[in-house]
Amino acid sequence: MAKLYFRYGAMGSSKTANALMVWFNYKEKGQVPVLLKPRTDTRDGERIIRSRIGLQEPCLYVDEFLEYLDRPESRTFACLKKKSYAAVIVDEAQFLTAQQVDRLSDIVDDFGVPVLCYGLRTDFTGHLFEGSKRLMEIADEIEEVPTVCWCGRRAHYNTRIKDGRVVRTGEQIMLGGNETYVSLCRKHYKEGRISK
Repeated sequence: MAKLYFRYGAMGSSKTANALMVWFNYKEKGQVPVLLKPRTDTRDGERIIRSRIGLQEPCLYVDEFLEYLDRPESRTFACLKKKSYAAVIVDEAQFLTAQQVDRLSDIVDDFGVPVLCYGLRTDFTGHLFEGSKRLMEIADEIEEVPTVCWCGRRAHYNTRIKDGRVVRTGEQIMLGGNETYVSLCRKHYKEGRISK
């Protein structure tokens, strides 16, 4: 039975690498998965999903894929109806809107195609992103992809940094990598300690 999955973790937990490995596993078995990301994610360029370890694949944008579904004559609609697509895999799912998450759940419920969403649970202030919140509310399976703080404890916080200090105010969405964010446990997030 198809399910809506939300696999979340702090930055650096290999969520994107996991998404790409799942995509590869479907392809290796001769099946057809769909790889998607929100338009908000421009860090690695247009229509590209790239992991920190260098894995990358071309993808579609979530909004354009969902627009295809709204046209019954579209190839996407026909493929889903015939179950030609084995799975829909979404990276950076925290940037989805609640409406997009609901539409992805329709793919599971109406077409019997599993949808696997990978993303952050919370922002740099420890609050849920819109897409993550909706996924936490309606996903059939919720799994943490763990990573660790510098101290060895499980990291839960995506801590924004600037000039070696923790940043606690600003826009919710600011794209960046290791130069902008570190993963910390709750204790060190509260203390603002990004290293020993």
